[in-house]
Amino acid sequence: MTSFLPRRRTLWIIFLLAPATITMTVFVVWPLLSALRLSFYSFNGLKPAGFVGLENFRQVLFESPYSDWTYNAFFHNVVVFIALMVFENGTAFLIAFALLKTLPGHRAHQVIVFLPVVLSAVIVGFLWKLLLHPLFGLVNQTLALAGVPPHAWLGDESTALGSIILANVWHWVGFPTLVLLAGMQRISKEILEAARLDGAGDGVLLRQIIWPLIAPSVTIVCILTFIGSFNWFELPYIMAGLTGSPGGSTDVLGLYFYRTAFGSVTSGIQDFGQGSALAVLMFVFIAGVTAIALRILRRREIEV
Repeated sequence: MTSFLPRRRTLWIIFLLAPATITMTVFVVWPLLSALRLSFYSFNGLKPAGFVGLENFRQVLFESPYSDWTYNAFFHNVVVFIALMVFENGTAFLIAFALLKTLPGHRAHQVIVFLPVVLSAVIVGFLWKLLLHPLFGLVNQTLALAGVPPHAWLGDESTALGSIILANVWHWVGFPTLVLLAGMQRISKEILEAARLDGAGDGVLLRQIIWPLIAPSVTIVCILTFIGSFNWFELPYIMAGLTGSPGGSTDVLGLYFYRTAFGSVTSGIQDFGQGSALAVLMFVFIAGVTAIALRILRRREIEV
């Protein structure tokens, strides 16, 4: 009887873990291994033409024009990451602090801030395309009241990427807001009240008390922002198209990978080998940087 109980417990654990394990294997592990295998082959349409070793990696990283497209897309991903860290997460931090004060109607404000997060990227993308339309978009109509001439926000290389980033900030700012707010609400009220009694203003409270004590929440937000920035695909694809127009100013790694592996309407070029090599490089970069950043941020949590 005593040996039967541990065995039953083990079988129960296996039963609970089996669905998640099977799902991860089929939809994550197997595609990654398949992409790694295909990255070592050249392709003739959909059929592998022969083993080429690291040739696809060399072309993607060092042979023009493929390398030019790779580094252009990578640069845009870096810009997106920095912009989201500053504007999206910075705004989320300030909103979370405002909600922490439990002002009248703060529950309704939480719902309003988080509401865009539940919308799909397709809806958000088409909504913002309408708002930024050069002829009848609400943004240009509003600016016209101040005498500003209409502008093709998504058709100008200097403003296209920034416009899509703005749409992304509006879409996702509610998520880091609630994560940071949850971290702030875990801080003991006695600590905050004591700081107030000592004459600490909002600035001192944010910098010296709240910011260090919400380190775990900051870690989550930073890591998810990094992964999301370098997996960016839906909004650029919906708002600017698969080619990253205009002039490649909105091209990111996700678009470049999809265009390379599956072809595009304009070029029709399709190369599973190069696309798989690019996917492997993206996975290695994101996983490597995430692991390093997670270790650094976790160390900061311990020090705090």
